[in-house]
Amino acid sequence: MTVQILRPIRSPQAALRKVRQADDRPSAPSRTRVRQRLGLGKPVRLGWLLGPALLLIYWSVGSWRNVIDPRVLPAPWVAVRTAADLLAHGSLESDLAISALRAGEGLLFGTLFGVLLALASGLSQLGGYILDGLIQMKRAIPTLALIPLFILWFGLGETMKVTIISIAVFIPIYIQTHNALRSIDIRHVELAESLGLSHPEFIRHVVLPGALPGFLMGLRFAVLAAWGALVVVEQFNATSGIGYMIELARNDAQTDVILVGLVLYALLGLGSDLAIRAIEARALSWRRTLAR
Repeated sequence: MTVQILRPIRSPQAALRKVRQADDRPSAPSRTRVRQRLGLGKPVRLGWLLGPALLLIYWSVGSWRNVIDPRVLPAPWVAVRTAADLLAHGSLESDLAISALRAGEGLLFGTLFGVLLALASGLSQLGGYILDGLIQMKRAIPTLALIPLFILWFGLGETMKVTIISIAVFIPIYIQTHNALRSIDIRHVELAESLGLSHPEFIRHVVLPGALPGFLMGLRFAVLAAWGALVVVEQFNATSGIGYMIELARNDAQTDVILVGLVLYALLGLGSDLAIRAIEARALSWRRTLAR
């Protein structure tokens, strides 16, 4: 004979109390997954000074501990004292002004011709066939290799110097602007056609905004190319300028004066690049990139 044991039936109130007790128990802490940010992080003001500051510290400590031979590379304080003497003599500011004028003229002419030819080549199929191949051929020839030929054509005066700087500036302006023009999104062109924009309106509202980032990038390269070409051309029959000052110092074995000239070139290049970056940040404030 089998005996069945019947379980007592719980009342609804008891079941409800058991559910409430289960709800009141502390649950295990949930693991919240922190989403990792893939950007560069918040920019630090004057963070660009970190690299030059580290170089200056290494240079100063190496000179102070006699790790760096002063005959090879004078100490920073020696360069500062030499620059002060040149300023007191009155020659440094005049050489700096003349070099800046040469670089500015070359930058102006090279940028103007680079933009005009990029527009003619980038917005016209026929212009691209005629101009782009020729300019790519010139790109393969180093600009400094043209100096002997330009000396025969223009002599050793200012025309030769400014022309060499202009050609050095022209190449990056043309390459970056032409590439930006040819990379304009075709959907923007189709939208302009749908809206019935005229050709001048198409240039103003589609072409120029689309090519502006490439042009500004080319301008950054062009400014540094202008200072680099200036270093070379001022070695040829110059009677003024930073390069002329360096050449005289080389003849007299004045390492400190050479160092002052090189530091000036470096500061001018850095300052020019920072100025163009500031213009780029203002002109392209609408663009969201990894850096911003």
